[in-house]
Amino acid sequence: MKGAYPSNVDSSECIFGSQGEYYKKLDFADVLNCERRPTVVDLPPTRFNDSKLGKVPFCCRNGTLLPPTMDPSKSISRFQMQVFKMPPNINRSHLAPPRNWKISGEELNPEYQCGNPVRVSPSESLDPTGLPSNTSAIASWQILCNITRNTRKSKCCVSFSAFFNESVVPCQTCACGCSAKSERTCSVAEPAVLLPPEALLVPFENRTKMAHTWADRKHLSVPNPMPCGDNCGVSINWHVNTDYRRGWTARITLFNWGETDFADWFVAVEMDKAAPGFEKMYSFNASSLDKVKNTIFMQGKEGLNFLVAEANGSNPKKDPKVPGKQQSVISFRKKNTPGIEVVDGDGFPNKVFFNGEECSLPLVYPSSGFRNEFSFVPMLLLMLLPIIWMWQ
Repeated sequence: MKGAYPSNVDSSECIFGSQGEYYKKLDFADVLNCERRPTVVDLPPTRFNDSKLGKVPFCCRNGTLLPPTMDPSKSISRFQMQVFKMPPNINRSHLAPPRNWKISGEELNPEYQCGNPVRVSPSESLDPTGLPSNTSAIASWQILCNITRNTRKSKCCVSFSAFFNESVVPCQTCACGCSAKSERTCSVAEPAVLLPPEALLVPFENRTKMAHTWADRKHLSVPNPMPCGDNCGVSINWHVNTDYRRGWTARITLFNWGETDFADWFVAVEMDKAAPGFEKMYSFNASSLDKVKNTIFMQGKEGLNFLVAEANGSNPKKDPKVPGKQQSVISFRKKNTPGIEVVDGDGFPNKVFFNGEECSLPLVYPSSGFRNEFSFVPMLLLMLLPIIWMWQ
């Protein structure tokens, strides 16, 4: 193989099987795998120029395939393998493509369902020696794999906050699943409790004291036992930052609570009413997608497209772990979205995707009750002024 490698290197099934009987002169030291359903793993970019394993165009992506919208050159991945035939199918013209394809990843990947191979026109590639000609394959097949929409738990989640409410609506309880043992220490049914903004910066296990203190301060009830955490490796906070006559802004923050760095991450946000008013993003690259209605596509700028993993605090013995973070402000104009009610929910996304995975969203928006109460006082004073003046 070149450009990829089997997860299990073992030729024993061939040596002691019918393959060893048929290929008596073959050096099985070079055989990588004899399984009928091998798992093939992509190679890291450092292997691209490896004369034995690399040197395959578009190979060695470390398992990362980006959308063409983000980078067309990184939306292709290629590897090659040499397969030995066995009787009775040893005729040169007999070609049997692999079936039962499955695509999977280790960290935060959607699940795919693949169809059967379909014979298509032979594919062409640039000549590997650099000559100005194309090399045609003997035969080609196409396998289509689509993201499945099932009831499984998400792998990322979103919290909501806003300038008009001091509390944060956190990710849902068990948004990314809870183990059976969780019910012994926390409630899998209770909704997540409101939090102070600073609680988003620490792991869930360090938020209990903050939650109780915040509840006392805001006169909120706290369930017993407390709700379980979201258990998501990646969380995203969407904060409505400002709302003025001609436009409004939001702030999006990405948190990586896992042990794996995310290079070339991307986020897609679907906003039914607000997307047509998208103006610009300041610390990320962002654009409205032409082929996907009301969707804004975001990615890190060059040199800032690396969402690092969770790390230890400055003093690991007493300080909580620190998540990897990326943050940017996004601005909108109201000219193209007449009648938009930012505070009443139109300023929050309907769907959020991280690296193609749809994230769990809160079931409620931050309440604007505080803002309404605050706005009522000047109005009351204005109404009382004429009465007081007339009495005097």
